[in-house]
Parts: sequence; C-alpha cells; structure tokens
Amino acid sequence: MKTGFLGLGAMGAPMARNLAKAGLLQGVWNRSHEKSQALAAELGCVAPTDPAALAAACDVLVLCVSADRDVLDVLSALESGLKPGTLVIDCSTVSAATARAAAEKMALHGARFLDCPVSGGVEGAKNGTLAIMCGGDPTDFENARPILETMGRTVRHFGPHGAGQATKATNQIMCAGIIRAVGEAMAFAHQQGLPLERVVETLGQGAGSSWYFVNRAPNMIRGEYPAGFRIKLHEKDLRICRDMAAASGVALPVVEDVLREYAELIARGYGDEDISAIHRLKAELFAR
Repeated sequence: MKTGFLGLGAMGAPMARNLAKAGLLQGVWNRSHEKSQALAAELGCVAPTDPAALAAACDVLVLCVSADRDVLDVLSALESGLKPGTLVIDCSTVSAATARAAAEKMALHGARFLDCPVSGGVEGAKNGTLAIMCGGDPTDFENARPILETMGRTVRHFGPHGAGQATKATNQIMCAGIIRAVGEAMAFAHQQGLPLERVVETLGQGAGSSWYFVNRAPNMIRGEYPAGFRIKLHEKDLRICRDMAAASGVALPVVEDVLREYAELIARGYGDEDISAIHRLKAELFAR
C-alpha cells in the first residue's frame, strides 16, 4: 500500500520514518514545505506542495496534525486528489464529533476513514511502540493494520467512528491526574531531603509507578522540561475532554484543576515545555 503522511511535527516525522523503514512511504506533506522537502530527501520519497497531489499518488493517507480545524482543513485540501477506496487514517487528537464529521466528509468522496489517535510520546513515535486507539469500520481497521503496526506496538479497535478519539480523551484525563500527582510527589520528596534519583529508581518498581513517573520525574530532578508532550497541546486535549463531559452535564475535577494550572504555566511562558513542567508550580508550594 502506497502511503502518504501529512503533518511532520514532533510525532509525525518519526512516524513517517517508521513507515519508510517498512517500505510503505510514498510521500510526505507539511504546511511548511521546507520541512517536507528535507524529510523527503532523507527518506527517498516525494514531497508535493499540494495535499491533493499526494492523495492522487497514494492508497493510504495518514494525518497527524494539531487540532480539529487542522484536520478538517487538510481533508478539504486533499479531496480533489482522492481515489475511490482511499483509506484515510487520522492519528491527530481531536474530538469524537470531529472524527465523525471527518468520516462523513471522506465518504462523500468515496474514501474510507479511521480515527486512530496515538499515545506514547515522542519516544514511542521514534521507536514504533505507540498505543493506537482506533474508531471506524472493522474491515477498514483490519486493512489498516499493516500500516498501524509499523508505528505502534499496541493497536486496538474500539468501535465506530469517534470511538478512537473517545478512548484517547480517556487517556488524556489519566495523564493529567498522573503528571499532577508525580509533580506533587517529587516536590514533596525534594522538601524531605530525599535522594531523588534513588526515589525514582526504587518507587519506579512500586505500586505507585507509572510511565510518567519513570520517564518524566528525571526532568523534575534536573529542572529541565524538554518538549515530549507540550503543555499547550495537552491543554488543548483537556479542553476537548471538558467539552465532551459537559455534553453530559458533567464537570471533571481533575481536568478542571489541571487546566487552571496549565493556564498559569502558559501565562508565564512555559506552554511549549513538556507537561512535566507542572512540577514548577508544585515546587513553589514548598517555597512559600
């Protein structure tokens, strides 16, 4: 299956590289053409300036962009190049409603659509070990599996269009609570005068451990927060979670609390740091 990849950010570029390693990548596209040209030269594929031109050359298109409007805009841009039966796989994180709208939009052009958001951070994208949560037709999911399994280790189907995004929203709520708890715990451990590297080494094997504790508590020890998952992006995702819950008349306390803390960090200029920078606020609790 000739596959095109659209959206070459921190997650998209390494995902495209894994498709190239598997011999599946036909071409790439990015809004900044210089980025797609550079990656195409590296991987030996094409880099059209027009998404429709990439669509015309491919059987499968994979998207990984930042927000709901971006997904719909890219889909509109590639419509004129779609061939009947083209499979469009969206790995962006957007609302379930946007996923359903995207599926309807593609169906008008005879294309098939899957919402397949991913989790696992930049590390997972580079290593091809992402968790991929899929919504859409089961047959389309099975057809997409060879593509998805080049990018992820855990690939699961959850139901009709939008189910993948609803699963990802569930994940983002969990991430919010976990990173907040890790930030508080590490600030507490520091205040108690504990050897922090040993804390991570030991508690990383205990009942309270998590991926974020093992992989992001070291950021907190160093006081450096290189972007693995930027605060601005998680803030966007949590607003999606809030809106989905509000449709049922529910407010989620964890989501609301973390959104308030992210707003403070963004206001201070830390929005492009990794979400582990929430530790900045937790450390200040002990500095009062």
